[in-house]
Amino acid sequence: MNHPLHFALLLLSLGFLCQTTTNAVLMDKLANSKICADEECSYALSMAVALDDFTAPDCRFINIRKDQMIYVYSKLTPEEGTGVFWSGSVYSERYVDQMGILGYFPSNLVKETTKFKKDTDTVAIPTADVDFYCF
Repeated sequence: MNHPLHFALLLLSLGFLCQTTTNAVLMDKLANSKICADEECSYALSMAVALDDFTAPDCRFINIRKDQMIYVYSKLTPEEGTGVFWSGSVYSERYVDQMGILGYFPSNLVKETTKFKKDTDTVAIPTADVDFYCF
């Protein structure tokens, strides 16, 4: 094999990698803590139905459609002067391509229909200290 060709392909690949990482945008933290069903936030707290459409403003959020069902995995503890957001995953036969994608959405745009955990059985967890990047 030709070594200059391998080297050129390596440089080209690194160029794409560097270009991707330099386009990242640092996002602010939404809260310092959250409420979850368990320490890893891997179990759903509840099911909710969307009362209205919501278009995600950045990569931390998910799009939701009116009447779409959402699994709620965590509820951010609001800080003074910030909105209240929950994280979850959409569930709908109509929007199968969105299923399994986790993200935040405004809690005032959904109505909880089924609670899987009592509020007294939840866990308060500090959110990650690492800043979030959107690509």
